[in-house]
Amino acid sequence: MDKVKRPDKRAERSRRTREKVIAAARELFVAQGYGATSLQEVADRAGVAVQTVYFVFRNKRTLFKDVVDTSIAGDTEPVATMDREWFRAACAEPTAAGQLRAHVHGTREILGRVAPIMPLIAAAAATDPEIAAQWPDGPDPRYTVQYAAAEALAGKPDTRPGLSIEMAADLLFGLLSPQLYLIFVRDRDWSPDTWEEWARTTLTSQLCADPG
Repeated sequence: MDKVKRPDKRAERSRRTREKVIAAARELFVAQGYGATSLQEVADRAGVAVQTVYFVFRNKRTLFKDVVDTSIAGDTEPVATMDREWFRAACAEPTAAGQLRAHVHGTREILGRVAPIMPLIAAAAATDPEIAAQWPDGPDPRYTVQYAAAEALAGKPDTRPGLSIEMAADLLFGLLSPQLYLIFVRDRDWSPDTWEEWARTTLTSQLCADPG
């Protein structure tokens, strides 16, 4: 008789603890800044011992990187954006207009999490120069994602004739940037829904063939 595989309770507890600490750290970093936040405060907010925070993350800069990474992903699973179901489904849309609708919606979900912490990254790097070293040098990961989306667009029947992949990637990279999202949603008080509709219609007009 086959044994029923039981869930690993220790691994599940570890995962929940990690999630609690990251959520607590994000709240504190956003509220009072990276430099002003201590690991003791994070531990108190998460309801764990500070030794637990050190054991799991080693130091504050590693914790900060995890806050940024999980804000992008939406969870603590080590799955790259291009391997996420929403991104694959968007690229699989049969038309460019359909792909843009799904892609902008998925990007809006990411920007809603990431945009508020973007100013923290620059401030944290000024406080702790080793922060920047947490991310390896190379092509901007966000551009890599948008280039992959542009490659998928290129094969759709309603893509604007003559549009290069490079131009499509540049437009996606620029219009769907956290900086532009913050200008409209934070500074100009647009709702995320309004921003999403604007981004979709603007990109559709630039990247799709003119219906007329």
